[in-house]
Amino acid sequence: MKAEIVAVGTELLLGQIANTNAQWISQQLASYGVPVYFHTVVGDNMSRVKHTFQTASSRSDLVIITGGLGPTEDDMTREAAQTLLKQELIEHQESMAKIEQYYLRNDREMTVNNRKQSRVFKNAKVLPNTEGMAPGQIVEEDDCLWVFLPGVPSEMKVLMDQHVLPYIKTTFQLHSQIKSEMLRFIGIGESTLEHQLSDLIAEQSNPTIAPLASEGEVALRLTAAGNSDEEVHRLIDTKKQQILSRAGEYYYGSDEITIEEKVRDLLKEKELTIGAAESLTGGLFMERLISFQGASSVCKGSLVAYTPEAKEKVIEVPRFIINDFGTISEECAEIMALNAQRILDTDLAISFTGAAGPDASEGHAPGIVYIGIQSCNEPPEVHQFHFDGSRNKIRHRTVKKGFELLYHHLKNK
Repeated sequence: MKAEIVAVGTELLLGQIANTNAQWISQQLASYGVPVYFHTVVGDNMSRVKHTFQTASSRSDLVIITGGLGPTEDDMTREAAQTLLKQELIEHQESMAKIEQYYLRNDREMTVNNRKQSRVFKNAKVLPNTEGMAPGQIVEEDDCLWVFLPGVPSEMKVLMDQHVLPYIKTTFQLHSQIKSEMLRFIGIGESTLEHQLSDLIAEQSNPTIAPLASEGEVALRLTAAGNSDEEVHRLIDTKKQQILSRAGEYYYGSDEITIEEKVRDLLKEKELTIGAAESLTGGLFMERLISFQGASSVCKGSLVAYTPEAKEKVIEVPRFIINDFGTISEECAEIMALNAQRILDTDLAISFTGAAGPDASEGHAPGIVYIGIQSCNEPPEVHQFHFDGSRNKIRHRTVKKGFELLYHHLKNK
């Protein structure tokens, strides 16, 4: 069985809105064991919509279409599909009555184009839309199951849950389940991780392993198919343990968790507080940390100072440090972390100083960064890095590296 999702709407192609409908529908179908082979987006153009529908019908057993069911001229999904389905479009009385009642209740005059929203194919299974105007439809034609849904996510999701998924489950013989788990790693590059797992990736079948790189970290998506939830979970867990036996020191969590959340959780678990002294990051580190619920129990604040004078006044960096070593130095990062811990009265402190660019600073090329960590009564540690990219990319990479250092520091305490 091959499923395909087609989204109709020029606004999607222009990037005015994201095609979150396709993502959500794919997740639901996967939980039923229905593989989605294609995602397609087409603009509001009759010839292109017709061609897209023809292509979908030639290669897929299930075609789910979202959008293009509204009252305006550019809503053309039904008319484009009519050439393939060869069915008469009729006015669905119950849907039309609902539309008319809506305008009566709100004391508004209904324009004639609103009648278009009630049109359905003559042999369709009509899906009542409790969240909006246009009903959904299911049409079977030439061994292909067509599903027409509104593009508004809230309307689409209700129709999928209440009507489409139960219909698919009873229509097709679905025996398999498909589940995925995203394993998240930090402190290791994509190529290095892939090299460590090269034999597992080469022999993959079920589960499959897909490496995915993002800014400053790597993820592995494990996807398994089986006849039950228990089977797919067993398959994923077995493969996961094989992977973690080789790269577990870099693994910090699964699925939607972020490294920022993981650091917050470790701080709470160990009952530790943290503060920061930030220069080139300008408060970005603390902003990331306090964006999560419960951050107040572990965060005391951040001392943000950009110029040498501000570092001297706000973070109390001694003038001789600034004069002898400069603000972009190991010595400055160390005293910033020490003073942040003392001033903010925290168990742990982190400092950031460096040159974000685009120009050199104090003789240092853009991308040179020092990150200091002061933990309880331990000696401070300072790490030097060099990041490439734009000014903002360097700042964001610096913050991500700070969370990475804190994660590895905290998990070993």
